[in-house]
Amino acid sequence: MTQRSSGGVQLKNAEVSWAAFDPIAYVEHNYRDLQAEDAEILHMVRDHFGDHFQKQGGGPVSGIDVGAGANLYPALAMLPWCEEITLFERSPSNVDYLRSQVDSYDRNWDQFWHALCEHDAYNSLGVDPRERFGKVVSVEQGDLFDLARYERRWSMGTMFFVAESMTTSHQEFRLGVERFMRALAPGAPFAAAFMEHSKGYHAGEHFFPACDVGESEVRASLETFVGDVKVQRLESEAEVRDGYSGMIVAYGWRSNSDSIVPID
Repeated sequence: MTQRSSGGVQLKNAEVSWAAFDPIAYVEHNYRDLQAEDAEILHMVRDHFGDHFQKQGGGPVSGIDVGAGANLYPALAMLPWCEEITLFERSPSNVDYLRSQVDSYDRNWDQFWHALCEHDAYNSLGVDPRERFGKVVSVEQGDLFDLARYERRWSMGTMFFVAESMTTSHQEFRLGVERFMRALAPGAPFAAAFMEHSKGYHAGEHFFPACDVGESEVRASLETFVGDVKVQRLESEAEVRDGYSGMIVAYGWRSNSDSIVPID
């Protein structure tokens, strides 16, 4: 069914028609232009990753963007360091979009790369970012909840607007964060972004559910898995769409801790 508003309807992830997600409409609305909220996120994430690798030695780096959707900028944020980046996505329409972007992504993403290039780690890449993107990025279709089989596989990771934007269930939200964090190796730098108090959203004609979370819920979902984390509400106004109050970014490093979050 096509929901027009949440209206108190409770929807778990498995009950959502992810094949109905329209990536073209979503990109047109959200990423045709670089909006203030995304620019602020890019500033935080590029500094976090750039500073981390400036202090670390060499070695192969593998990255994952969990629930990539139709958003390339988390992968671009990992591009300078990764020998491989996995875009992990459930929706078949989003998977098709992502695969269409691998060899030569659309020009609207250039403005996001240019924002990253304000940090020298990106500006000094030394090759065309499209060329490097095509070499290191691969797309894998899969369910976030099945990431348990990939425990501690990736050495850096991102998850932007996923755990709170796939279900109305707080338990599934927490489990989604757990699956992301457990896929990262100890010490892996990560960044995650969340819509604050979201009431759901459209991607084309179809309405998709959201879980109502704020800074406290985001912090609580992460604290078992991190030794050092920053959870920060953006200063930018909530202007991307109706039905949310702001954005929250969390970034830090994966610790050695684990947690089990049961699912109903």
